[in-house]
Amino acid sequence: MALRLLKITLVTLLVFLLAAALWIGTAGKDLFRTATGSVSHSLCAATFVSHVDPQQIFQEEQLPLMRGIGWAIHYEVDHAMREVRTSVFGDFTARAVYREGLGCLLVHGDDAVPEAAGFEPAPIASPWPATVVEPADPAIRRALDQAFAEPDPAHPRLTKAVVVVHDGKLIAEHYAAGYGPDTPIWAHSLTKSVINALIGILVREGKLRLDQPAPIAAWRSPADPHHAVTVDQLLRMNSGLPFDETDGALSPMTRMLFLERDMAGYAARTPLAHPPGTAWGYSNLGYVLLSRLVRDAAGGSAVDAGRFVRRELFAPLGMRSAVIETDATGTPVGSSNVYASARDFARFGQLYLDDGVVDGRRILPEGWVAYSHSQTLKTGYGAGFWTNLVSEGSVPVWNAPWGMPRLPKDMYYGRGALGQYLVIVPSERLVVVRMGISIDYGTGTEDMVAAIIAALHRRSAP
Repeated sequence: MALRLLKITLVTLLVFLLAAALWIGTAGKDLFRTATGSVSHSLCAATFVSHVDPQQIFQEEQLPLMRGIGWAIHYEVDHAMREVRTSVFGDFTARAVYREGLGCLLVHGDDAVPEAAGFEPAPIASPWPATVVEPADPAIRRALDQAFAEPDPAHPRLTKAVVVVHDGKLIAEHYAAGYGPDTPIWAHSLTKSVINALIGILVREGKLRLDQPAPIAAWRSPADPHHAVTVDQLLRMNSGLPFDETDGALSPMTRMLFLERDMAGYAARTPLAHPPGTAWGYSNLGYVLLSRLVRDAAGGSAVDAGRFVRRELFAPLGMRSAVIETDATGTPVGSSNVYASARDFARFGQLYLDDGVVDGRRILPEGWVAYSHSQTLKTGYGAGFWTNLVSEGSVPVWNAPWGMPRLPKDMYYGRGALGQYLVIVPSERLVVVRMGISIDYGTGTEDMVAAIIAALHRRSAP
C-alpha cells in the first residue's frame, strides 16, 4: 500500500514538474521577462536618473508588484557601466542601460544599445529659488503634512513630493527624505499630458492637424481599418484600439513596454476593437503611436526627439530635471516614461493654466487647453487629461470614480499610476502636484487640494 502511494505521489510530482516546465517555457517565459524588465528599468532610472536609493525603490515599488516571486529576483547595479541586470531563478535576464539625456533603455537579448552615448543636454534655468519654499500659511502646512501621513501602515502612501503654485507663484512644497526640488520622479501616465503638449506644438507649427488620419507608416493603405484613425482620436483614446490594461500582468501595455524593442510597431499591429470614434478605451498604445509622430517630426532618432522636447517644451517652461525615455527605435515612450520633478510638473501645469503661454511666448495653439480638457464621448476623459465631469444624457454629473467631487467642477488633472497627480483648478488659479509610490492609490490628494483651497479662501476673506 505504501509503495503504491509513493508511486502515485511520484507520478503526481512528475506531472506537476512537467506542467511547470511547459508553463515556464511558454506563458511563464513572458511573465518572467516582464518582471525582470520591470525591475531593471525601474532601478536603472532610480539610480542614474533620479539618484535615489535603488534598494529602497525595489522594496517600495517593485517587490509589492512581484506577486510572490520577489524572493527569486536578483539584480545588480553596475555603476561603472551605468546599467542594471536582473534575473529570476537565475534566468530570464533583463538589462537596462542609462544614456545621457535619454534616461534608461531596456535592452532586448544581446542587442547593441542604439545611440549609446546619448547627448549632453544644455542646462535649463529655473525661475524658482534653489531652497525649499516652506508654506507660510499654517493651514496649508497642515494639508501638506497630512499628505505625507501614513494613516494605514498596511497600505502606505509613500508620498515623495508635493508642490503648490497659486497665481503663478510657488507658495509651498514638501519632500520625503532623499527627495528634493530637482529630483526627477517617474511620472507614469502624467507622461500622456506631456505628449498632449508635444502634439499641440506640432499642430501650432502646422506639421499635424487634429482631424487628419494619423500619419503612421503601417496604416497608409486605405484598405487598412486603422487608416481612418485620426490624431484627435488617438489623443482622446477613442481610436478603436482596445483597452490595453487588461489580462493581468501580461496585458498589451506590459507586453509593449517590456517585450518589444519597437513599441510603436507593436501598437500599430494591434487590431482595432471598435470602429474609430465609436467607443472609448484607455490606450497606452495610442500614446506611443502619437510619440512616433513626435519622433518622426523631430528628425527620426532618439537624440533628435530628446533635443526637440527640451528645446520646444522643457526649456521654455524651466523643467530643468525632466527627461523622456525612448525605445530602441528612438520613439519616446509617451505612455508612461517621463521622469520629472514635482516642480517641473507644476511649471507644466501653469502652462495650461495660462492658456499655453509662458513668459509671453505661445507654446500651445490658441484653444488647445480648452480642447485638452473637453469631454470625450460621455466619459470623464478629455485629450491627455481627466475632467471632473461626465454626462448622463445632457446632464453633467461628477466624474466618478475618476473625478474629485470635493473640488470645483472646472478642475481637470493628469493622473499616473502609483499616485502621480497634476491638479489644475482654473477658478482658483491653482496648480497642485503630488508624486509618490502609492501601490493602493490611497493618496489623499483630493482632501489635500480641498484643504489648500479652503485655506486660500480664508486668507483672502475680508
